[in-house]
Amino acid sequence: MPKTTRMAYSPFMDADKLEQLQQSLGYRFTDFTHLHQAITHPSFDNEQEAGGDYQRLEFLGDAVLGMLLAETFFARFPGADEGELSRYRALLAEQGSLAGIARERGLGAYIRLGRGEEQTAGRDKDSILCDVLEALIAAVYLDGGLDAARRVVAELFDELLDAPWGQTASRDAKSELQEALSARGLAPPEYRLAEESGPPHDRQFRFLVLIEGAVAGEGQGRSKKIAQQAAATLALQMLEHKGEPPA
Repeated sequence: MPKTTRMAYSPFMDADKLEQLQQSLGYRFTDFTHLHQAITHPSFDNEQEAGGDYQRLEFLGDAVLGMLLAETFFARFPGADEGELSRYRALLAEQGSLAGIARERGLGAYIRLGRGEEQTAGRDKDSILCDVLEALIAAVYLDGGLDAARRVVAELFDELLDAPWGQTASRDAKSELQEALSARGLAPPEYRLAEESGPPHDRQFRFLVLIEGAVAGEGQGRSKKIAQQAAATLALQMLEHKGEPPA
């Protein structure tokens, strides 16, 4: 008789939630061991002896993500030098950007937290969401290999790569704007939160950037960093076209 292959299952999550989590990631696991650990906060493991938390996976995921983003930027921006590529990777891999992606995918709902973290809104903390996303990338890598991780990262970061400030090939618009104003003898720009909207898992931020008290640009994004970079990009365009800040 032919050998029967047993279907992998997850003992820590019901079938509906398991399906939703896999859909959020865009990847189907064959072994749920690493997935289990990737969503387990140390506080939960300490209380429940759950068999390990996400910390080791977060370490590996950080390295895998960094390599795949570097690979993507190297191909996407052939004219960028090493410094530009490094700045761009840092912008997309910083905590706020990763937490924003995790919120958009609703990953906070799946994290296993200890009582203390649960009571202090740990599911919406940037640091935890960032770590869990990196741990999940590592889980995909260990389960399906580098090609699977590459596909997941490409899908997760697709919108960020296509953001208006991303078209500047890793331009750090905030730093450039401050340098441009300093060269003109002007005070640093002021970033002002104009609006924060959307549910906790899909926040949207709108920022204004002011030069000498006047609005010089406006940007929107799923993290404060993205919105500020977009606003700074528009302010730089204004300076380049007009040569002077607004009156």
